[in-house]
Amino acid sequence: MVEDMRNILNVVAMGLQLMNEVINSSSSSENSENEEFEALHGLGRKTVIPRVENYVEHVIPALSNQEFKSHFRMGRETFDYILSIIGPRLKRLFPGTAMISPEKQFLIAIWRLATPDSLRSICERFNVGRSTALYITRRVTRAVNELSPVFIRWPTEDKVQQIWAGFEAVSGFPKVIGAIDGTHINIPAPSANPESYINRKGCHSVILQAVCDHSGCFLHCYAGHVGSVHDQLVFRLSEVYGYLGDAEKFPEDSHLIGDSAYKLHENLLVPYRDNGHLTERQRNYNFCHSSARMAIERSFGTLKGRFRLTVLPMRKIDSITTHIIACCGLHSICSFRGDDLLITINEGDADNIPRNVNMRHDVAQVGVAKRDLVCQRLLIRDA
Repeated sequence: MVEDMRNILNVVAMGLQLMNEVINSSSSSENSENEEFEALHGLGRKTVIPRVENYVEHVIPALSNQEFKSHFRMGRETFDYILSIIGPRLKRLFPGTAMISPEKQFLIAIWRLATPDSLRSICERFNVGRSTALYITRRVTRAVNELSPVFIRWPTEDKVQQIWAGFEAVSGFPKVIGAIDGTHINIPAPSANPESYINRKGCHSVILQAVCDHSGCFLHCYAGHVGSVHDQLVFRLSEVYGYLGDAEKFPEDSHLIGDSAYKLHENLLVPYRDNGHLTERQRNYNFCHSSARMAIERSFGTLKGRFRLTVLPMRKIDSITTHIIACCGLHSICSFRGDDLLITINEGDADNIPRNVNMRHDVAQVGVAKRDLVCQRLLIRDA
């Protein structure tokens, strides 16, 4: 199955590469492409600074798998697997001039994504110039981003059954197709409309909304909205909102689970609001619901622990979105391959505060009835 997926992805990658070459040949991108060519092929003016010699050639091959994983946030096998997929996208079709290998490009980009090291430090370590390191990171994140729909995708019918079983095994909650939540990625204050990016904690941020399965693989990611926007509004603007009520997306009356920041729907079940008078079964429902929803919290924690996403030192919003989705794609590949990481970032739910959002009365009533039915059918579990 993995070999088949690799073959499919290689075909997709080559197609995207050819399309990208046609686009890049246009006069509007000629200047940036010339700069990128010079950076990757060692042309143009250089500033000589002390650098580490042969780090990629000699030091990295001598690392144990554990040491490699601590530096690059994934095992060697996963690294090689991803490289086999995006490698064709990292090669240029200019003949006659040696260029930085796809492997070295990927190593540099992962180091930038995963560590807090300064750009100067990375350039010294990998023996490249500043412009080269920047272009390489952009190239790799673009390549991963363009291929991410292959790894970040809504489950097909054969996968749905596995996800249901996975969620029910850990929580007792039936027919959960995914857990949904939003998280904030802190950024420096943008030059345009910086006040709109200020979240409830007083920080500038953009929002990542994601749906994941029981194992932490992302099924859908949506990023880039300003930090002042509430989770429910981001959800209404996302593609997933349009899935609600679609029997193909939610077969056999299945559903997402989300926290109280979301509005109840028959395909999106939320907890009962605890007013101090919940019944035993309602408390049990909330406990099972919370146990299932931990999947998305763990996934966000691992994502932010694997890559440098607690604070993202970037200002260009388009680049920030591409960067975030690329990290999500890499995370999903690691999760798919069982390449787990113990480093996680824990975050509170301070932003998940319910707000009044208009909703059709009949839709809300169907959601209430379905939640009550699930509540009655759940086995009482020890809290």
